[in-house]
Amino acid sequence: MSNMEKKFEADTGKILDIVINSLYSEREIFVRELISNASDAIDKKKYLALTHKSINDTSDPFEIKIEVNSKENTIKISDNGIGMDEEDLINSLGTIARSGTKAFLEQFNKSKDDKKEDVNLIGQFGVGFYASFMVADKVEVLSKKAGTDKSWKWISDGKSGYNIEKSDKKNSGTELILHLKKDAKEFLEGTRIQFVVRKYSDHISYPVKMLEVSKKDAKEETINEASALWTRAPKDIKEKQYEDFFSHIGAGFGKPLLTMHNNTEGTVSYTNLLCIPSSKPFDLFNPDRKSSLKLYINRVFITDKCDNLIPAYLRFVKGIVDTQDIDLNVSREMLQNNPAVAKISKSLVGKILRELKKIADKDKAKYIQFWNEFGQVLKEGLYEDLERKDTLLELARFSNNENDDLISLEDYVNTMDKNQKDIYYIAADTKSQALSSPHLEGFKSKGIKVLVMADPIDQFWLSMAGKFKEKNFVSITQGEIDLDNIKSDKKDPKNKDTKKDDVDKKFTNLIAHLKASLGQNVKDIRLTSKLTDSPACLVADKGDMDVAMENLMKQRDPNYQGAPRILEINPEHALVEKMNKLLSDKKHNNLVDDAGTLLFEQARMMEGKLPSDPTKFAKIMNNFLVKGVS
Repeated sequence: MSNMEKKFEADTGKILDIVINSLYSEREIFVRELISNASDAIDKKKYLALTHKSINDTSDPFEIKIEVNSKENTIKISDNGIGMDEEDLINSLGTIARSGTKAFLEQFNKSKDDKKEDVNLIGQFGVGFYASFMVADKVEVLSKKAGTDKSWKWISDGKSGYNIEKSDKKNSGTELILHLKKDAKEFLEGTRIQFVVRKYSDHISYPVKMLEVSKKDAKEETINEASALWTRAPKDIKEKQYEDFFSHIGAGFGKPLLTMHNNTEGTVSYTNLLCIPSSKPFDLFNPDRKSSLKLYINRVFITDKCDNLIPAYLRFVKGIVDTQDIDLNVSREMLQNNPAVAKISKSLVGKILRELKKIADKDKAKYIQFWNEFGQVLKEGLYEDLERKDTLLELARFSNNENDDLISLEDYVNTMDKNQKDIYYIAADTKSQALSSPHLEGFKSKGIKVLVMADPIDQFWLSMAGKFKEKNFVSITQGEIDLDNIKSDKKDPKNKDTKKDDVDKKFTNLIAHLKASLGQNVKDIRLTSKLTDSPACLVADKGDMDVAMENLMKQRDPNYQGAPRILEINPEHALVEKMNKLLSDKKHNNLVDDAGTLLFEQARMMEGKLPSDPTKFAKIMNNFLVKGVS
């Protein structure tokens, strides 16, 4: 019989080493992973049998079998699912998914001190089969793919590589034979296997049968509930069973942040068992990552790629949806536009958002935990789902300029000054960059809250959000903002002694001079009341692009120039006052020009930009330093 020897890919070898040598404290997990794989294989066969006439050997009841043989020192786990051909064995067992391998290694290095996290990673990255090598020094996989004539055997010691050869397996399905290591004999005890199966796989919808072949008069017995967890009444399900389900579907390890188990009846009836993890998965922001809810029809698994079942901004939700109101023979392509799917989706999204609102109202700490993990994704809905914009705005939480607390828009509006008409925000690449902006000075001096928008998605939804409770969203780096009437203090000399018209008149010549000096570098120059410590800042004109949005455009297109900004100057700053006095003598005009250039470039640098002409800026700065020293 001919065989083929192949080596593992380099990254596969690294992951095998991690699984074998770093996860011993939780190595019982191999039972859960292999049973989960067997269950998925049966699900796939049941579905494909509906549309492929070649798959016709489905008369035997579907089941998963475990045979413990203490004499041979082996555990055999078998199923009568879809099976694998030679190509499947190479792609599935000889090569870990290319898209996930590198991410797995990176994530492992970040969390290698946390054993629970390591176990979680096994499920997340689809490398559960390799958990076999935690307990076995040799693994044989015999498999026959349904609808084919040939069967194959895959053999490996989990070190350098593997062999593939033809086998004599008659029935479709997969059979794994684990030759146990000397220190893994605990798994030759039937009671140990039974405990692990009930701990992790009790809810598998197929019977898991065990036989201790070495014992006299041993009988095969079913060791799990053998019913889909979601088909049971919630009152009959223990919290631990929900946690096991959560782990089984690869959503995470331990307790989910939120579990939703509902049976909905109406024009479309369905059952859902959904979980929100306590922490975000590694690939949450992968551009290709969409919903991964599993769709069942009458307990038959159909697909986990029905993108219309739940919107992308809820892609962190894991679990299953089971319905009777869709034809079992419907193709996956037709599912995307199926009216029943659309109705289920609308109902599901409403349920999820209502549950999140309940948590936000009743358990602030828990909701903040959720928001810190998934808020950036949920905000994508503000851009994508205009129908639910108001609900999502109520759920949104924001940083602000006054403290480290995350606040709701409701909280913001309720604490606004009676003369404040708008919701003020500042957008930047990072929160620290936003909080160091001179634009905040006047707001800080008056105790006016400003929301911090530091997520890339903010720039997109803000342009579409319109209003919240009849309050407009206004960027403090765009347009002209007058703070004089908000939280005004009549004892403030600025408000009492000087009228705005007098101030404007006083600096008319300076503004005209700087406009001529700076030319096309600025769109306009005007006085502002929102600066207290800084002499100047740059703002976008009312109809132009916000500073942060312009930065996003430049990241996508380095040649993008954007529109010139308006230079706002602080009439109460000593430097501006000095420049205005110097202008009375023409011999100081060049000095005022240089000071104006420094003001402009300083304002640019406060936005995180380099001087527009670094050489000229350095020369002017050096001249000022020399005069100062002399």
